[in-house]
Amino acid sequence: MSLIDGPQIAPARDTPKSLRTRARILDCAMALFAELGVVAATNPLIAERAGLTRGAMLYHFPSRESLVAAAADHFQTARARALTEAAQNAPGGADLAEHAIDAYWSLLHTRPFIAFAELEAAARADPMIANAIAPAQAAFDEARASEQFSRILQAGSGPRFQASRDLARFMLEGLWRAQLTYDEDARVANLLAVVKRVTHMLNRKGDLQDPWPEETRRDPGSDTLD
Repeated sequence: MSLIDGPQIAPARDTPKSLRTRARILDCAMALFAELGVVAATNPLIAERAGLTRGAMLYHFPSRESLVAAAADHFQTARARALTEAAQNAPGGADLAEHAIDAYWSLLHTRPFIAFAELEAAARADPMIANAIAPAQAAFDEARASEQFSRILQAGSGPRFQASRDLARFMLEGLWRAQLTYDEDARVANLLAVVKRVTHMLNRKGDLQDPWPEETRRDPGSDTLD
């Protein structure tokens, strides 16, 4: 059911100008969702950021549902594009699994990923948002969003390699959501190093048997093991 009372508004036609305006609206929604959260980033606020009147906004998105559904798809397209670019920009001779982990960690701090994470957070209390983002979540989880990047991280097929991919992805996403209150840089660096080593162990790359990197075993200010 529409959240807007009044006469039915005809859907926007897909003219070049209309498509550009819709893209501007959705880019503004992405920015405001990332900055303020989904609830605070209302349709009128998004329209103001996009430089549109209320009527122009309603022409393109007559309801909150229509905006959220389009935003989810727009954010997912941006995430997929960023992942593909990261996969294509791997340095020559780089360890591809480690590049994938570093790249994904960096991408989690960019606007498309933050905005989508805000949608996921809001979806826990809003069935409309949950339904709107479900297709994008499924596409991302099944790696259809960026098969090339997924292959780099997964480095094979079967349950073992799926576990490698899932461990790296969910560890990074959980770490991104965590609130580290002390020694953040050092703790993040240690955890990223451990994720890389465990990924190699699951992928049977090298002869690693210990997930804890030797170079970080000692406290810089101590002669004893951590």
